[in-house]
Amino acid sequence: MSITTQAELAGMKRISEAVGYTLRQMTAYAKPGMSTKELDEYGRAQLETYGAKSAPKLTYGFPGWTCISVNNEVAHGIPSATTILEEGDLVNIDVSAELEGFWADNGGSFVLGKDRQQLDPLVQASKEILHRAINNIKDGVRIADIGRLIETEARKRGLKVIKNLVGHGVGRALHEAPHEIPCYYDRFNRGRFRKNSVIALETFISTGSSLAHDKGDGWTLVTKDGSFVAQHEHTLVVTEGKPLVLTSANGI
Repeated sequence: MSITTQAELAGMKRISEAVGYTLRQMTAYAKPGMSTKELDEYGRAQLETYGAKSAPKLTYGFPGWTCISVNNEVAHGIPSATTILEEGDLVNIDVSAELEGFWADNGGSFVLGKDRQQLDPLVQASKEILHRAINNIKDGVRIADIGRLIETEARKRGLKVIKNLVGHGVGRALHEAPHEIPCYYDRFNRGRFRKNSVIALETFISTGSSLAHDKGDGWTLVTKDGSFVAQHEHTLVVTEGKPLVLTSANGI
């Protein structure tokens, strides 16, 4: 969507606060021995305090309130009573929701407890690259150039990017134009960021694989080679200068 009134901006701020707060609280609540289903139910309760509704459930009938992916799962992991979190797991939580006709999306990866798999550098790289990309977005910047920046920064760290998962527009629906904001340079993508548009910008930074594959459950995406992927995401408004980060409450 494109922000045209103060009322629209206020609506986007409210839903962005809801998903940002929920993501931060879920990250703090996660503990070894807890099922991802229990963590998801906690997220549902946090969203309900705002009156917000799960976006993946509303839009796609997703079998969970949030997406929780563990270790080699890249995205869209289904919360389950049989998936038990362990010390050192790489956990990704993606929270998106709707409130009063406005939609926002954010996510973050973290290492649970002690870093037994030496994945903190991957997580930090994903965060740093996302913020660098955000700081280079303004009205008129080519979408492809931000993809080039993300890919280049990953390569400098000896990492790769996932090429079949992308950021997107958001605001009046979960997914809107621009429909593809990739993490790599796509010379065929001639789109540009425009002032007042709302986007969900995300990184998918990988230790090895460049593609995510269907796990077989119709939702969860994984790496075939066992590599790890960290994802971080903010909803933001494009301006003539530095973007307005709406989901800053998520603490990323």
